Amino acid sequence: MRVGDERHGKKACGVGDGAANDSAADDLLAQIEREAQETCPITGIQAFAVRVMAALRKVPRRCFVPDELEDAAYRNHPLPIGYGQTISQPFIVALMTELIEARADDRVLEVGTGSGYQTAILAELVARVYSLEIVDELAETARRRLQRLGYDNVDIRSGNGPLGWPEHASYDAILITAAAPLIPPRLLAQLKPGRPLVMPVGRRFSAQELVRASVDETGQTVVRRVLPVIFVPLTGAPGD
Repeated sequence: MRVGDERHGKKACGVGDGAANDSAADDLLAQIEREAQETCPITGIQAFAVRVMAALRKVPRRCFVPDELEDAAYRNHPLPIGYGQTISQPFIVALMTELIEARADDRVLEVGTGSGYQTAILAELVARVYSLEIVDELAETARRRLQRLGYDNVDIRSGNGPLGWPEHASYDAILITAAAPLIPPRLLAQLKPGRPLVMPVGRRFSAQELVRASVDETGQTVVRRVLPVIFVPLTGAPGD
């Protein structure tokens, strides 16, 4: 979990004008709560778990966006972070986090570190996060950022996301932050039976759906469609 008492603020990535950012974070959480209620007829989720919302409030999103977009950090929409990638909309971060049903002793694989924002949310909730990022520069920047914020339960590696990180398998949950036409089979193979994999499925520039998948004791994959979404494409060789 986090070390120390990092607060909101960009200059030291967590030290600074706390009150203003606390207000912005509260406004953002209110927007997330409203969107959860609005999408409940589709997702079946009327409200997110208290610990998920607490993690969203605690992690300073402004530390994960480019300096020139700092004023937009607490708006409920995605933002570009360079290299053709984005930091996801906070509502979608909350929804995906909710869907993996994180437990305090879980070991989670994240595919697509990006800025490290979703990584930090997960690190607040589980014992260990293993995160893969195919863009070397993003992986290194996220690693330094998360270290500066005091997260000591995160491992980041630059690598091919669809192949997963088999050395640390099997995982209690897998969260993929980019879209692919199919769920990568090697990632399913690294998932504990009955536990969730959450990702957007669909092709670039076409319909995508956020899905929650699991593998039952017989080896059958069970998939639940959750919500239409738009994500950047998952890159890297699928392996299978």
